Amino acid sequence: MKFTCEKHLLLTAILIASRAAVTKSPIPLLEGLLLEAENDNVKITGYNLKTGIVTNVPAEVDSAGGIVLNARLFCEIIRKMPGQYVTLSVTNGYIAEINSEVSEFEVLGSPTSDYPELPVIDEQDSIVIGESLLKKMISQSIFAVSDNDSRPIHTGALFETSEGYLTVVAVDGYRLALRREALENNDVPELSFVVPGEALSEVERIISDEDAKVTIKLGSKHITFSVNETLLISRRLEGDFLNYKNSLPQVAKYQVKIEKDEFIAAVERVSLIISDKLKSPVRCIFGEGVVKLHSVSALGKANDECALKGDGENLEIGFNDKYLLEALKAAPADDVKLELNSGVTPCVISPVDESNNFLYMILPVRLKAYES
Repeated sequence: MKFTCEKHLLLTAILIASRAAVTKSPIPLLEGLLLEAENDNVKITGYNLKTGIVTNVPAEVDSAGGIVLNARLFCEIIRKMPGQYVTLSVTNGYIAEINSEVSEFEVLGSPTSDYPELPVIDEQDSIVIGESLLKKMISQSIFAVSDNDSRPIHTGALFETSEGYLTVVAVDGYRLALRREALENNDVPELSFVVPGEALSEVERIISDEDAKVTIKLGSKHITFSVNETLLISRRLEGDFLNYKNSLPQVAKYQVKIEKDEFIAAVERVSLIISDKLKSPVRCIFGEGVVKLHSVSALGKANDECALKGDGENLEIGFNDKYLLEALKAAPADDVKLELNSGVTPCVISPVDESNNFLYMILPVRLKAYES
């Protein structure tokens, strides 16, 4: 195998594929990247037995072939190369010779036959969505994906299509995040599948804010996300995802509207005396035209307030500051509506304009007398 390509393009591809390589593994090949050169193209693959990433780089291929190289070492070598172009050639002893201007490296690799094969996808259905739109939907919901392996199905996000809309839902037992957007193709069948949170994190990093299209292909056990020259393949999570529609409060005794950024600033201020070691809820009292915020910890007390539209009749409710802030910051709107019933029932955050494109639900923290 021998090829020459632009250093910048090669390094970008290595960084993308390396996201699926294992940093440290009892199986050394999982720490490597599979390089395959053929037909003016170099395919680079990273695979950790759960998630695989395949990306392509245009190259001048003098002879086809393949090799597996340690991802970390290969990345650092290419990063430090001085020239604009890099040439890589492989001898019969699986020695990769890497050259750029005056720099030369010889690195021991492994045969491609030893590298684990990516699963074959039996494509059933597909979804096409804008790159920037999918990135926003993931970033505005993934924070609520559970990290508790006792319910594996909730360590992923639910994707649903219905009536021309794509809905992404994440839950972790304390909160729920929902994002919904219209698809360009109204003919997409009704689908429901769960994508692991780890895979979604990689998808979010790979895709950009450009206008390219992402194609999501669904198989019986796996799913792929492809954009431009990159493909990510992941297993699907199996099990019964929470029936989120039945979990949402059907009525709200109180509805108040609030400017999101002002509310965030007030919550952040009263949270300054709260930390991971000094956990304490943010106490909110929703009155007429104002919400008063209060927190107390071993460091002291903090009070603040924020204007709102409506009247909560001085309903008092406590929130985990992190959960409340993550939901507010994720909400794609300047003004939000808070729906409340009591101090022990969930708070629902949704758009004021009734667009129905996002919804966040947060369970309250039970307040104790000494916290006042």
